[in-house]
Amino acid sequence: MKILISFDIDGTLEVGDPPGEITIDMVRRAQEHGCIIGSCSDRAPSVQRGIWESQNVNVDFIAPKHTLPDVKARFSADRYIHTGDTDLDWQLAEKAGFEFLWNYEGAEEPWLNT
Repeated sequence: MKILISFDIDGTLEVGDPPGEITIDMVRRAQEHGCIIGSCSDRAPSVQRGIWESQNVNVDFIAPKHTLPDVKARFSADRYIHTGDTDLDWQLAEKAGFEFLWNYEGAEEPWLNT
């Protein structure tokens, strides 16, 4: 099963401001498991890119959060997940046809069990 995971940054990833529950090692494990990974955040794409580069993680996509539908159109997957920490994350994910996981649910790495 091919899974795409979109990570919000602030409040979701450990490198966000504020830090979240999902560690960079968890992101790497998802990638090693074959997941398509990237970020959809309120931060500018150039800032998102800098965060990933500083962590030595090569992501498949970087996009503004409101462009989740474009991300879905670019990649073929069996499951599309956006994980975040706000109601806006949840609303945008649902509108784009993504499954939404709260940051603490993503920290349980459910994509490794499929």
